[in-house]
Amino acid sequence: MEHATACEMSHGLQSGKLDPVALTEEVYDRLERHGDNAIYIETTRARAITEAKASRLRLQAGLPASQLDGVPVAWKDLFDLKGRVTTAGAVVTKTDAPAAADAPVIATAHRAGMITTGTVNMTEFAYSGIGLNPHYGTPRNIHAPANQKRSPGGSSSASGVVVSAGIVPLSMGSDTGGSVRIPASFNGVVGYKTSTGRYPMAGVYPLAPSLDTIGPLANTVADCALFDAVLRGKGAPEATPSEPRSLSFAIPDQILLEDLAPAVAANFDATVSRLEAAGGRITRLSLPELSELTDLIARHGFLAGAEALALHHDRVLGPAAEKMDARVVRRIRLAESMSAVDILVLQQARLRMQASTAARIGNTILLCPTTATTAMETCSLEADQEEFFRHNGLTLRNTSLGNFLDWCGVSIPNGTDADGMPTGFLLSAPSGQDTALLGAALGCEEIIRG
Repeated sequence: MEHATACEMSHGLQSGKLDPVALTEEVYDRLERHGDNAIYIETTRARAITEAKASRLRLQAGLPASQLDGVPVAWKDLFDLKGRVTTAGAVVTKTDAPAAADAPVIATAHRAGMITTGTVNMTEFAYSGIGLNPHYGTPRNIHAPANQKRSPGGSSSASGVVVSAGIVPLSMGSDTGGSVRIPASFNGVVGYKTSTGRYPMAGVYPLAPSLDTIGPLANTVADCALFDAVLRGKGAPEATPSEPRSLSFAIPDQILLEDLAPAVAANFDATVSRLEAAGGRITRLSLPELSELTDLIARHGFLAGAEALALHHDRVLGPAAEKMDARVVRRIRLAESMSAVDILVLQQARLRMQASTAARIGNTILLCPTTATTAMETCSLEADQEEFFRHNGLTLRNTSLGNFLDWCGVSIPNGTDADGMPTGFLLSAPSGQDTALLGAALGCEEIIRG
């Protein structure tokens, strides 16, 4: 069932028309035919077949563990799987101790009958929005024109690719500055970034613990909502589709619409027009915090950088740095110039801005392009660090501001550029409004896709 949605697979499995063992075997057949060795860091075929056989018995008995019993899933390689080393896209981690247990979120999926197909590639230590990996290769963006290599987005690079290539219907990524929503945008799939605390973070390799969140990439919003329900122990999705005419949308008046590629701007404007035609109420909203935050970061640095440096200090300042991606080392070491005062200023500003933006936004859904550009060619980025950092900063801009403010977000494909590269349309809401946001995304997905 290549390119089948998780909901379609669920219906086929529950009705007896699909067999979970055959479905699991097809995952590895599709992966082999696809021929991109940079997607999975490690496949877990033996575990997957064991899980699929158990699923078959439950389904034959009419006792499914959940609506996703028998549905295959891939996990970004920063989730612990019992008995294997969690590499986080690095090679310097290979001597770490194997995980003693599955991460709680994987354990929940296992109890729900989902099939773990393996761990997929990512930017080393989850610290880039472009998705390059010099150790395990860079996953191929399937939308790239012939003879071109385009960015898969990062840091959950292969989580976007494995879904867009039709190998599995669901992949779980992480998002500290945009790492779910950016690959979703670049690969033409849906990405859901959760609010802090929606899922447990134990057993997930950290980048910046105060900013880290996790979330799924899938073919549809409905797939994300169903996966969300299963991971939260719900029998059915909490979100139900909201009629566009019942929704209020706002376009922030600062930062998020600057320096857009022409196709991104055109597709965004066309999508906004479609939402208005469907009855959605759309206004401009002043959010001066976005400009203030940009200025604060320029003066005081990145909070994520300080937390990453605290975690990787000995690595990036010692001999292990020679075995790391030089771009990642450089970016982490930028935080060396930050003082305790800088970090406190950022932490205090974060709490204040989260409260003030939530008050301004209320129950409105914020709209902006997920990324300012489509997926760029990677050859020049691999050759020139300055070019890489310029693109990386712009790629992360819209999403990372939302991370600082702990907004939840859903990126939905809304067109392509002249080269056929996808654009993404981002719906965001204040922290804790995940269910309402998913409802809005469910109700508006067809309109957004056009």
